[in-house]
Amino acid sequence: MYFVYAIKSEKRNYIYVGLTNNIQRRFSDHNKGYNRTTKPYRPFKLIYLETFDTRIEARQKEKYLKTTTGKRFLRSLNTIIEI
Repeated sequence: MYFVYAIKSEKRNYIYVGLTNNIQRRFSDHNKGYNRTTKPYRPFKLIYLETFDTRIEARQKEKYLKTTTGKRFLRSLNTIIEI
């Protein structure tokens, strides 16, 4: 099982989109600063999460969410997901 997720910085205007097979660990790693790309933007809240059976399907969705249209969709969300 694969997860496509989007996290939003609580302090800056930054959204990160990623793909993982362990969402709890990955989200924790982002907030602990283990990821060099997202470290300066901590802390994060989870704003989007979708589950896929195959990595191929998940990668397609991840690529879409990284486009301008996908980012607009993510910015329109007003949800916070608890994991």
